Amino acid sequence: MRVLVTGSSSFTGYWFIRELVAAEHEVVATFRSRRDSYDGVRKQRVEGLSSLCDCRFGLEFGTPDFLDVAADGPWDLLCHHAAEVRDYRSPDFDVVSALAGNTRGCGAVFERLVSTGCGRVVVTGSVFEQDEGAGDEPLRAFSAYGLSKGLSWDVLRHYGGAAGLVVSKFVIPNPFGPLEEPRFTSYLARTWLGGQRATVSTPDYVRDNIHVGLLAKAYAAFAGGQMPGQVLRPSGYVGPQGWFAGLMAAQLAPRLGVPCELELSVQ
Repeated sequence: MRVLVTGSSSFTGYWFIRELVAAEHEVVATFRSRRDSYDGVRKQRVEGLSSLCDCRFGLEFGTPDFLDVAADGPWDLLCHHAAEVRDYRSPDFDVVSALAGNTRGCGAVFERLVSTGCGRVVVTGSVFEQDEGAGDEPLRAFSAYGLSKGLSWDVLRHYGGAAGLVVSKFVIPNPFGPLEEPRFTSYLARTWLGGQRATVSTPDYVRDNIHVGLLAKAYAAFAGGQMPGQVLRPSGYVGPQGWFAGLMAAQLAPRLGVPCELELSVQ
């Protein structure tokens, strides 16, 4: 398949593209910023993809330049992975602005894709959306960011269906692994390698942690049609963060050669 991908510089985007290429799909990866604007771990991911696939920079979803790429088919699949995530943890996250950016010009994009023979779109969803995750009804959005993702799914599904596309959703829980931004598991590894005891401040907080390598394999299989359906919700290690940190300690101690000590705070 010839696949057009957005959100390529992200942690999960990087691994998704690697697996799509490994499955022998021809990938055109798009990036919102210029090539020379990336730094840190994001730069590492961009450089890693540059040798794997056709990378196009300075392309925001729905802009005239992006529409030109969408019309340059043939395309078999659009993987719309990009989303506004700036300040995603903040209760002041701008839902309306994020929704506008995530869906900008989607009707025109979908029409261009269909004109080249494209038949499918895979939208990346989040476990934090309304009507996703586990718990008692009603399943409200976990955050303003989650709300923006759920609304974006509704809009993209509507306009994709109107254009004649099959629109599917791949729901991401909490991925961890190589080349991630500094987060929980990288904090654990850094702390233990520094000879210190790691503290888990919210040990009772339940999360669905999944290794990004396994998540990416599921994504490539879903995108490639090997796991048919409208929505796929992969899952990994579901449980309290204190328990998961214990699993990490047991696995990393013999690999790192250091005592991976933990302190669980009272939550």
